[in-house]
Amino acid sequence: MSELLTSAQMRASEQAAIGRGEITGLELMERAGQGVVDAIFEMWPELETNGEEPIPAPSARFGSNEVVQQAVVICGPGNNGGDGFVVARLLRQRGWEVDAYLYGDTEKLPPDARSNYERWSENNETRPFEEFGDCTETPPDLIVDAVFGTGVSRDLPRDLALVLGAFNVLKAEFGTRSVSVDIPSGLCSDTGENFRASTVVDLTVTFHAAKLGHVLKGGARQSGRLVVKDIGLTTEPVIARGDVVRWIESVSGRPLGKSVSLHKFSNGHAFVLSGGGFQTGAARLAARGALRIGAGLVTIGAPRESLPECAAQSTAVMLKHVETGSDLAVCLADERINAVCLGPGLGLERARKLVPIALGAGERSTVLDADALSAYAETPDKLFDILNDRAILTPHGGEFARLFPDLYGKLNASNSKGPAYSKIEATRDAAARAGCVVLYKGADTVIAAPDGRCSVHAALHGREAPWLATAGSGDVLAGYITGLLARGLDSMTAAETAAWLHVECARIFGPGLIAEDLPEQLPKVFSNLGL
Repeated sequence: MSELLTSAQMRASEQAAIGRGEITGLELMERAGQGVVDAIFEMWPELETNGEEPIPAPSARFGSNEVVQQAVVICGPGNNGGDGFVVARLLRQRGWEVDAYLYGDTEKLPPDARSNYERWSENNETRPFEEFGDCTETPPDLIVDAVFGTGVSRDLPRDLALVLGAFNVLKAEFGTRSVSVDIPSGLCSDTGENFRASTVVDLTVTFHAAKLGHVLKGGARQSGRLVVKDIGLTTEPVIARGDVVRWIESVSGRPLGKSVSLHKFSNGHAFVLSGGGFQTGAARLAARGALRIGAGLVTIGAPRESLPECAAQSTAVMLKHVETGSDLAVCLADERINAVCLGPGLGLERARKLVPIALGAGERSTVLDADALSAYAETPDKLFDILNDRAILTPHGGEFARLFPDLYGKLNASNSKGPAYSKIEATRDAAARAGCVVLYKGADTVIAAPDGRCSVHAALHGREAPWLATAGSGDVLAGYITGLLARGLDSMTAAETAAWLHVECARIFGPGLIAEDLPEQLPKVFSNLGL
C-alpha cells in the first residue's frame, strides 16, 4: 500500500528535503514539469513525433495548412504556475507551438515560479489571462491547467471557473486533450471538495504521492487518469502514525493462502444470522461469501420457519435453529465459532434482540451490517455502549447518517472555502466514537480504527466497478469480512482486504453482475494472486 498525503504533508516533505540540502525548489519544479511532459507522451504516444511527421493539429484538421502540435498552458500565481512554465518551455523545445497565459501578477510570483516565468519569457511571450479568448477557432491539441495546485481552499473566481470549464467543451467538440498539474484547479486536495471546479480533465499528474482529494468525493472523476511521478523526494515526511492514510492498491503479501497441514477448524468457523421466512437471501449471500473466501466452516442461524428455505438453497453451509436470544447464546457457547455476522436480512426487531447477545458472548469478531445498524437508528448510543474493539461496522451513506448524524451533517455541509470536513475525518471520528473499526462504503470506501489508523480503497482510477451497484453486493462484502475474520485476520486487515477483493471480483465478472456472482469469482481472483 502507498500513502495518500494531505497538502500540508506534501509541503512538509518538500521543505524537509530542501532544508537538508538534498534538492532545491527550482530542481523540484523542473522535475515536476518534466514529469508532466513525460506523462503526456506516455498517455498519448501519438503526440510524440520522435523525428517523424507529427499528426495534424486540430487547426489543420479544421482548415489550416499547419501540422505543428499546439498547446495552451494556463499558469497560476503560485508554484503550480511555475510548474506550468516548465511544461510550456519543454513542449516548446520539442517544436510545439505553445501559448502561455498567466493568471496573476508577475511581480507577486514566488521566487522559483518567477525564475521559470523569466526563463520562459526570454524567448516566448506570456499573455495575461485577460487576453484568453475563444479557443474554438484554432483548437489546440493540448490544454494544461497549472493554475492552482494542492493549496486551494476556496471557490474559484468566476472568470477562471468559466475558462477552465471550457476544457470540457474543447474535449467534447474537438478532441483536445486536457491535463492538470498536481490536481485540477478548484478541487480541494485534502477532501475532494469541489470549489466551483467543473473541469473534468483527461490526465492529472501529481508528484511523490497521490493526495486525498484524488480519491475522495468527485475528485477521481475530475482528475481523469491519475499518474504519480517521482521528483526525487527520497524520504517520507514525518507524519504521526495516526495521521497516515494508506491507499489499498493491492492485497499482495496478505495471508490469504492456506497451509496444507491444517484442518477445517484451523481456518475458523463463521456464523451468520438470518431473518425469517422469505428473508434469508441476504444472509445466504453473506454466508456464501464467507465460505468462498476461505472460512473453514460457515453456519447460518435461522428461525425454524426459514430453515427449509436455507436448506434448499445452501449445501456446504450448515444450519442452526436460532429463534431467540437464548438460542443464539447456546450456539455461541461453542468457542470454535470465532466470527459472527449480523444484519443482512435480519429484520429490525430481531436485530435488537440478537445484537446485544452476539456482542456479549465472549471475545470474538463481529460484523454489524444493514439491519444490525438500522435497528439503532433512533438510539445509536445504545449500540455504542455495547460495542467492543472486535466489532466492525459497515455502513453505507444512509446508515452512516442515521448512526452519526452530526458527522454526516458536517461531511455534507455546503462549503465555499476550506478546510472542508472530509470522509477521512468523518470515518475516523466515527471509529473513535464507536470504539471499533468502521468501514464507510462507497466508490471511495474509507476504513478507520479507533486509534486513528485509516485507509482508503478507491474503486476509481482504473479500478472502477459500477456493476457493484446491485442488490445484495453489500451482503457479500459483509460475508467476505466475516470469513477473513474467521481465518484470523485482524479487523483492519480483514476490512481492507475484503474491500479490495470485493471490487476485484466485480471487475473480473464485468457487466451483468448480480450479487450471487461475486463469491464465485474468488477462485479466479485467488489464482491471479498466485494462491
